[in-house]
Parts: sequence; structure tokens; C-alpha cells
Amino acid sequence: MPGSGEHLAEEARGGSRLALSRLLTAIESRTARAEEALRSLYPSAGSAHIVGVTGPPGGGKSTLVAALIAEARGAARAVAVLAIDPSSPVTGGAILGDRIRMQQYAGDRDVFIRSMASRGHLGGLAGSTAQAAAALDACGFAIVFIETVGTGQSEVEVASIADTTVVVEAPEMGDEIQAIKAGLLEVADIVVVNKSDRPGADRAAAGLRAMLSLADAPESTDPHALRPKPKRPEVLLASAIDGSGVPELLAALDVHHARHASADRPRNARIARARAQVEGILADRLREVMWTTYRATTEEILEQVAAHHLDPYAAADLLASALGRDPAGS
Repeated sequence: MPGSGEHLAEEARGGSRLALSRLLTAIESRTARAEEALRSLYPSAGSAHIVGVTGPPGGGKSTLVAALIAEARGAARAVAVLAIDPSSPVTGGAILGDRIRMQQYAGDRDVFIRSMASRGHLGGLAGSTAQAAAALDACGFAIVFIETVGTGQSEVEVASIADTTVVVEAPEMGDEIQAIKAGLLEVADIVVVNKSDRPGADRAAAGLRAMLSLADAPESTDPHALRPKPKRPEVLLASAIDGSGVPELLAALDVHHARHASADRPRNARIARARAQVEGILADRLREVMWTTYRATTEEILEQVAAHHLDPYAAADLLASALGRDPAGS
């Protein structure tokens, strides 16, 4: 039916970039049409390589992703990018910096780049990133890059929705120490020292390898972990400016994806991804019920917390109890 979410999904899957743009807008807005479209698309998802690209600011994530796009397009592979940008404090919209930097691919129908506003969501992602990635996957993109905001210490969430997590560092910035503090190396599958044309790149890579060898630990088998930890991330050198190391990086991504596609580890990773998606949707729905069906109760409880007549833990228990009741009282 024209205008329905299912029809929008069909058009997007058929190659309409306008329909895909509208679909992603609906997903960001969390509309009923988006939910209907995603229900239709989800069975077709699961074949794309979802690559998370994260790291401290200034590492050159956007230029490195642009270089990877060029390398992938040279092999005739369709590529999509979800570039999560900081939100405007006034409008809530994305700054669109990453999409501007990748403007050279605007005329390529096999490259789709979308900036998404973080809208205050922690973890370097937008709240609807996982759903947007699933839509792009279902629409036939072989690789979907998710580039995080780059705020430094809250960038690990991308590991819960990516097949491969790439942490981008830069020489002579102290980023390897910052990465250790942020826990980024704990979720990395591949660490890239970008800007390898600069002095100190080899030294930075050697330092990171040494740190990783000291921090080596067995792979987690806990299906509830944010991400099963690799035994030791691979450390590569690359330069997005002159292109050196970029073919090797894309090859390493392919090897990682292929190697784990037939191993036990992807099961844990898939469960972690499913958990992140379901928990995110559930949290959104509970929040909506709080501020619609139980708005008066919610406001009353928050007033008590603000006045220090009720502690936040007791308030959370009261709201959880209220949300578990039938609003009709039956």
C-alpha cells in the first residue's frame, strides 16, 4: 500500500535512494511507519559487514573512512556510512561535518552516506543507529561503516552493534594512553595508527603493541558481555592522506569478518547485538509510557525526588511498579 512502511521498505530495497533517505529519517524519528518498514526489512538483513570506527577526536576517522570507501569502490563493493555527529544544542540536528568531508561520493549510487545526530545519546552513537544499520544491510550494502562522534571516553557502545570494531589513533597525541583510559582498546578488533606519514607513527604502533601484549586476556564467552573480547587486536599503520596502508586495512577487515563468520565467536557477538537492539527499543517504549500514560505519576515522583523527599532508587522502584500495572486497573 503506497505510503505504508512496508511500501517504503520495498522501494528502498529496490534501489530508491530517496526512499532510503525517507526511511532513515523515519527511523531517527521513531515513527510507526519506520517500525512497520523495519519489520519488513529485518529478515533480509544479516549479510553486510558492519564496521564500527571509533577513537579519540583528531585521529582522522572521517578521512580514513573516506579512503576505505575509495578502496572498496575500486572492488565494486557497495558501501554505506552512518556518521554520528554531535547534535546542535538548539535544534538537535546533526552538524553534518562528516558528510561534507565525503561529498566526493555524492554522485555514486553505490555509496550512501548519512549523518545522524547523537541527540545527547551516550556512547558515541545515535539512539537509532542499530536500526539504521539493519535497514542499510537489508538494502544490499556490502559494508556499513558506523563512525562514532569521537568524544573520547564513551565510545565503546559501537562494539555492541558492529561485527568489527576499529579504533583509530594518531601519533604524537598521547592517544594510546587516552585509549587505555577510555577502555577503547578493550573493544577493538583492529587498532589503526592513522597519519602514518607523520613522525612517531612507528613508535606509536610499537607502543600500542606492547601495551596490548601486557593487557592480553582470554576471550570472553559471556553472551551478556558488551562484546566478546578478542585475544589481541591487530595494530596497523595507515595514512588517509597518501593512501598507504589502506588496502591492507580493508584486507584485514575482510579477513576478520571471514575468519569469525564460521567460528563460535559470532554467536556471542550476535546475541550482544540483539541485546543492545532490544534493550534500546524497550527503554524507548518504557520512556514513552512514562510520559504519556503515567505522566502525572511520573511528574509527581520527580517532584518528590527534586525536593529530596524521595531518593532516586525508591523513585525508580515506584515507576517500575507503576509501569507494570494495567493502566485500566484490571
